[in-house]
Amino acid sequence: MAQAKLYKLHRSRHHRMIAGVMGGIAEYLGWSPTMVRLLFVIISVASAAVPGVLIYFILWIVMPKATANSYVPEADYQQVR
Repeated sequence: MAQAKLYKLHRSRHHRMIAGVMGGIAEYLGWSPTMVRLLFVIISVASAAVPGVLIYFILWIVMPKATANSYVPEADYQQVR
C-alpha cells in the first residue's frame, strides 16, 4: 500500500506529539519526523537569539491543520507538486 504524503504544508494528522508541526514539516519534505524534531531541538539550543518555543508556537498558529483532503497517494505526489 502506498504511503500518503502532504501536498501542502499542514500540521500532521499522523505524526503528532504536541500539535503536529514538526510531523507536518517532515511529511511535506519526506523526512523522518524524529529527525526533524531532533534537528529543531539542536537548532533551538544552538540559537540563543530566537527561542525555539516561540518559533514552534508561531508555526502552530500559522500552519493549518491537515484534513483527509490534504494527503495524496505517493504515486500521485509528483503530479500535484
